[in-house]
Amino acid sequence: MTVEAQKETRGFQTEVKQLLHLMIHSMYSNKEIFLRELISNASDASDKLRFEAIAKPELLEDAPNLRIRISGDEQNRTLTIEDNGIGMSREEVIENLGTIAKSGTAAFMQQLTGDQKKDSQLIGQFGVGFYSAFIVADKVEVYTRRAGLPATEGVHWESTGEGEFNIATVEQPERGTRIVLHLKAAEAEFADGWRLRNIIKKYSDHISLPIELPKQHFGEEQDKPAETEWESVNRASALWTRPRTEVKDEEYQEFYKHVAHDYENPLSWSHNKVEGKLEYTSLLYVPGRAPFDLYQREAPRGLKLYVQRVFIMDDAEQFLPLYLRFIKGVVDSNDLSLNVSREILQKDPAIDSMKSALTKRVLDMLEKLAKNQPEQYATFWKQFGSVMKEGPAEDFANREKIAGLLRFASTSNSDDSENVSLDAYLERMVEGQDKIYYLTGERWSQVRNSPHLEIFRKKNIEVLLLTDRIDEWLMSHLSEYKDKQFVDIARGDLDLGTLEDEDKQAQEEVAKAKEDLLKRIKEVLGADVDQVKVSHRLTDSPAVLVINEDGMGVQMRKILEATGQKAPESKPILEVNPQHPLLEKLDAEQDEQRFADLTRILFDQAALAAGEALQDPGAYVRRLNSLLVELSR
Repeated sequence: MTVEAQKETRGFQTEVKQLLHLMIHSMYSNKEIFLRELISNASDASDKLRFEAIAKPELLEDAPNLRIRISGDEQNRTLTIEDNGIGMSREEVIENLGTIAKSGTAAFMQQLTGDQKKDSQLIGQFGVGFYSAFIVADKVEVYTRRAGLPATEGVHWESTGEGEFNIATVEQPERGTRIVLHLKAAEAEFADGWRLRNIIKKYSDHISLPIELPKQHFGEEQDKPAETEWESVNRASALWTRPRTEVKDEEYQEFYKHVAHDYENPLSWSHNKVEGKLEYTSLLYVPGRAPFDLYQREAPRGLKLYVQRVFIMDDAEQFLPLYLRFIKGVVDSNDLSLNVSREILQKDPAIDSMKSALTKRVLDMLEKLAKNQPEQYATFWKQFGSVMKEGPAEDFANREKIAGLLRFASTSNSDDSENVSLDAYLERMVEGQDKIYYLTGERWSQVRNSPHLEIFRKKNIEVLLLTDRIDEWLMSHLSEYKDKQFVDIARGDLDLGTLEDEDKQAQEEVAKAKEDLLKRIKEVLGADVDQVKVSHRLTDSPAVLVINEDGMGVQMRKILEATGQKAPESKPILEVNPQHPLLEKLDAEQDEQRFADLTRILFDQAALAAGEALQDPGAYVRRLNSLLVELSR
């Protein structure tokens, strides 16, 4: 009989209550995955004990052989999962089983819709493995003791998943954790030994320590029950140590779900063994969906690090650059010390060499995915494209390789889908074109209808349309691709080289003839513009705003302002189309006040077309209303 002390009842964190409600009332399409999640947690607990025991061998006590044991009791309708891993203290039980201490929790909760089917998929994406027990159980009990603590400091936790849990201090002779699931009547099948064997072989065969079930006995019944004999039902060998030819795709996929705590299959993976000056094995995965904390650059990230198959740490971020923080997997080195720490990793020259090789391997994997499975790559880009755009600034050595993986919207698209690669753009360049043209803006509709595109439509030149907030920053770090220079068509003087019209001289003569008009417009606008000039880029619109060569674009200014920083002052250039009827009327206008009002309307319209916010919207509306009233007379 277990004697309980310091017993108390506590309420779950609000987020946990919502999750438990969804777990209990939403049915996963495949309920048996709860066992995979609990086995995965037990495996992690054993990994952590192995690591801590490197410095403190006494933590292994008198049980150095780590294993997971699972048993079902059909008569009492219970299922028990037991490990002799690191275990938990009372404080750790409260923290791990009563709260969700994970970055992105707030973002996750905001995603919940109330649609049980959709929300259950989100739960899987969030990776709250332990709570999946409530899919099949109406009560869950946990008995645990952390390695190194006395037997008197065991912990008993129990809950029916209805908002509260009980916790008490108990006698626990063995370290580790035992979870007892009291199965719902409809889920009694999960206490059957053969059913459990099949689930373990299907989902957890890759786990690198033995998963044991009671040995099945056939024949005559014995007079007295014998001591339980256990047998391992999985391979119990680290999957990444096996030859690639011996590993099935299904095994790779299940191992990914274990490593990443994800419910979905990965898009791609790369398994590689390196021998020579450095010896290590890597198994890298590209997930199919972005985690909630992807854009929190300080969130835990990185690969699982093993040294000679001994687990060292969960999130070793030193092996991949920050822009590849979504990559999951393991790296197992033969050259690093078992006592390696984060600080030592940062100073070890071998790490730089491994990081360079692993980064190249990930980029090669993505290139292969883009080439051979474009639909899968489109999924990848939708999930991780914005993060990949951080690459050219962070990884100079692979800048061109990363650029080849980028995807953009363009004038060749009928919608705002980002599916144009730079290689595809180069293949479609018109004869005589030697530059890659692009235009940035806040929205697809804004850039797709920008006056800046008029000359390019006339000459059938494709333009990349960049509307992601990070795009202007990206292009400031990406000057060329395959010897072709990038040109922002809204910045500085537009030089189309040999693609310019043959009547360029005639245009220059027009500019000279309109010097007085340009001077009058500049006098009205004063300090609001840097200069006023005749445009060579307009064919249909009366005017357009152009950014100075060294000026800051609208996207960057808004990013700075959103972070509370003041953007440097930059005055635009107003380019006008003197052949447009509005400019012809403006040129003929003798009333200076009317000329000033029309000029201001022209300038404000150009600002709106560029995505700028008007300095004085009320004045613009008054001038426009006055003009409309006059025209209606």
